[in-house]
Amino acid sequence: MILAMGSSGGEGGAGALEALFVPLILMFAVLYFLMIRPQQKLQKKQREVRENLKSGDRVVTNSGIFGVIVNFNEKDKSVVLRIGGKGQDATKLEILRSSIAVKMEKES
Repeated sequence: MILAMGSSGGEGGAGALEALFVPLILMFAVLYFLMIRPQQKLQKKQREVRENLKSGDRVVTNSGIFGVIVNFNEKDKSVVLRIGGKGQDATKLEILRSSIAVKMEKES
């Protein structure tokens, strides 16, 4: 009688274990499609924008600074931005290319 009780309990444990894994797998799938995948797409798009920048493009940095690209330093992966006025009144900043958030569209 004791042996009969022990064998039926073992079968129920395996089913309970499978019932635990199904919700975990479903939660991971939802997490992937709602959070991880969209973030990867956004990072890929931002990387493509940074790679296609050229002199004269108007950009916004991650810190919210608007500027125009003056030149690139490919060796250091940096960009020189002109902010403020034009000519000698302009202020130039050297920033990392990775800190550029958005390329602004030309205003018509």
